[in-house]
Amino acid sequence: MELSKPWRDPGGYRRGRLLEAKYEAELALRFLEQGLYRNAAGKAFQAWKAFLAAVAVDHVGLLAERFRGTRTTREGRRVRLADFIAAFMPTGYMLAAAAVLEEASGLKLADLTNVALNLHEFQYNGLDKSGTFSRYPSLELVEADVKRLANAVLELVSKLEG
Repeated sequence: MELSKPWRDPGGYRRGRLLEAKYEAELALRFLEQGLYRNAAGKAFQAWKAFLAAVAVDHVGLLAERFRGTRTTREGRRVRLADFIAAFMPTGYMLAAAAVLEEASGLKLADLTNVALNLHEFQYNGLDKSGTFSRYPSLELVEADVKRLANAVLELVSKLEG
């Protein structure tokens, strides 16, 4: 299933991203049960990224005030940077977008975005007992953060759907 872009069908895009967030969070928890820590971290990150994108659709006007300019999509279409952020939620914009969206929505997003970014880093770098290449010196910390983020996504998706 390919999602429509938020500038074409904002409501459909939002629903699709919320569904994606829910499924990714559920997969993260399943992977965790199977001891697949890096996969679980990646799925938790993707769940959060999809959730932020869903929230961004509701506040794209405010994002446009904070993020000026345009970007070109893969299809060659020029779109406002705010629409690009809502559509793709680039990793480099996640923390800044979360701060704006937290202010606009009243949801606690910035702290969980930091957790998501930490898990994303762990997904690529793995465990590092020295703390040089990863913020996680133990799998217990990874497990706690995957559970925290995945459960938060499931709770927030339920709240926004209801």
